[in-house]
Amino acid sequence: MSDKDYLKDISEIKNLMNKSSRFISLSGLSGILAGIYALIGAAIAYWLVMTCSGGTLIIFHGWVFWTSMFVLFMIAFLSALTGIILTTRKAKKNGEKIWDNSSRRLLINFLVPLAAGGLYTLIILDQGRYGQTGALMLIFYGLALINASKYSIGDIKYLGFAEVILGLFAAYYPGYGFWLWVMGFGILHIVYGTWMHFKYDVK
Repeated sequence: MSDKDYLKDISEIKNLMNKSSRFISLSGLSGILAGIYALIGAAIAYWLVMTCSGGTLIIFHGWVFWTSMFVLFMIAFLSALTGIILTTRKAKKNGEKIWDNSSRRLLINFLVPLAAGGLYTLIILDQGRYGQTGALMLIFYGLALINASKYSIGDIKYLGFAEVILGLFAAYYPGYGFWLWVMGFGILHIVYGTWMHFKYDVK
């Protein structure tokens, strides 16, 4: 057997080991839809705030703010539900298990920083520091993506880095927090989802 054959066998073994340790059935289409949900939700929140604040983008500390938070919660719920449905469908199509060691590791590494960020954001809200909400969402979501990328398609870490950077800008320029949130959860998701769809889903 030639050296080329040995190298080919080693490469194939490495690819098999990589696939067995990573959950690679994430759907690019779910990213696109998550971005669309975010844009729709942001439009609803923008209309609500502008209508109730006399034409200035200032979120009241009362029902307007919490209604906007409910809209964001629904966006997250719909995005997660869509992701589960489309990812399950893709996994079945690829003959992969939707729930195994790799998907469990992916979920745990994604949810731990996300849950910590969510709880910290709730603490900040309880203290009345509303201006940092968008920044915290972007930063902790980005960290969750980076942390989970070790157990999935490595490309999601680039989306994570972009979200963290946008979150830091939102923290430094809180007046632009809403628009940076729209860019991070809306536009970036659509761009990333489209790229991933054509790179991994379309064959």
